[in-house]
Amino acid sequence: MGIKYKLKLKDLKFAYFKEYFSPFLKYFKKTQKIENYSDLKNFIQKKAAWVSQVTLYGYLKTRMGAKYVLMFEDEIFLGSINKAKWNIYVVALQDLTFYTISYLKNERNLHDTEKSKEIYIKILEDEIKNQIPQDILEKAKKEFSERYEKINWADYYKSIPFNPSSLSLYEWSPIAEELKILDKKIVLNSMILKWDNVKKEFKDILNF
Repeated sequence: MGIKYKLKLKDLKFAYFKEYFSPFLKYFKKTQKIENYSDLKNFIQKKAAWVSQVTLYGYLKTRMGAKYVLMFEDEIFLGSINKAKWNIYVVALQDLTFYTISYLKNERNLHDTEKSKEIYIKILEDEIKNQIPQDILEKAKKEFSERYEKINWADYYKSIPFNPSSLSLYEWSPIAEELKILDKKIVLNSMILKWDNVKKEFKDILNF
């Protein structure tokens, strides 16, 4: 998911160009059936990364227009994107983890909600090798625990399960506040639409 902070600018540029295009390419790859919790973990990790990256980079490209490519020349701005990316991603992971476990509990009679903790922590541990910032990692664990204690498993998947990550996209995107205010509805809807695709895919490939 992430890249190291201490890279040369040319390495940063290459990494971000690669990271920008990879989610679009991965989207067209056939996703395997979800037959167990290991498959579910992989699905959550892959789709949360896809939604986070596509919506963030898409918003930046829309707002910056022809100047979009110039951002790859600015190391400070790249650092801001990296910070935004991780902060959006960890919330996206939370949303999709809670959504899928809530769905399984109510639609498939699988009641082990503790699996949500196991899956989320394992994904965060996987991201350590990708240089997830330690402060974001610790904050993510704390936020997950707080949400876990308050979640209504009976209707989470039927309510507005992806509102937190949509708001996170709006909050963390490195765009001037006066512009973000104008874009709020569009930004939120852009992520909700992506999540609608993920929800449909999840139900189509669920096999346990």
